Amino acid sequence: MFYWVLRRLLGAIVRWVYRPTIEGLENVPAEGPVILAPNHLSFADSLVIPLVVPRQVAFLAKAEYFTGRGPRGWLTRWFFTSVGMVPVERGNGRAARDSLDAALEILAEGRAFGIYPEGTRSQDGNLHRGRVGVARLAVTSGAPVVPVGLIGTDQLQPVGKKVPRVRPVTIRFGKPLDFSRYEGVGNNMPMLRAVTDQIMYSILELSGQDYVDRYEQRPEAAA
Repeated sequence: MFYWVLRRLLGAIVRWVYRPTIEGLENVPAEGPVILAPNHLSFADSLVIPLVVPRQVAFLAKAEYFTGRGPRGWLTRWFFTSVGMVPVERGNGRAARDSLDAALEILAEGRAFGIYPEGTRSQDGNLHRGRVGVARLAVTSGAPVVPVGLIGTDQLQPVGKKVPRVRPVTIRFGKPLDFSRYEGVGNNMPMLRAVTDQIMYSILELSGQDYVDRYEQRPEAAA
């Protein structure tokens, strides 16, 4: 209940102040499990999408957002919990499995789940090679994948900026991609790679970015 009150309030503010351009919203199924797969340019991406999609969208969020202390830690934990974020640990194989299990549980409940195929924010503004987690999630759950192209969110809230600026933003939702025919492929890596590449190509068409055929690295990993 609180999610919808908060979403209505923040959604109205976002639409009035930022006046985002939203295209293809009718491509998001009104009910049933669905995977939203956007490019990733800014921290704001995980807030922009839930605020414009007319159903609750769950994203995975770093566990650190839920473990802070003091008033600031409490406020952060309250906010992320209220908007439907799911805490996960990062950095090891067990964490990846836990993330997949959490996502599958959300989809099994008939809900919408958001995942960034690139795995982390693009540091150069290009679209990078997708990781196969999105494909594994799609073929295991049978849920359709709606590719999403985000444009301008990197200017709305650049890396290192905590307060969003007023900049034009466009959110484009593509037609759902059905991979149910691949049910049972398991860990067939060539098939998972083919599914992932199809999703990334759809995102590329929507976002208009340049494509870089390599994985984007988290800043700490690249240092």
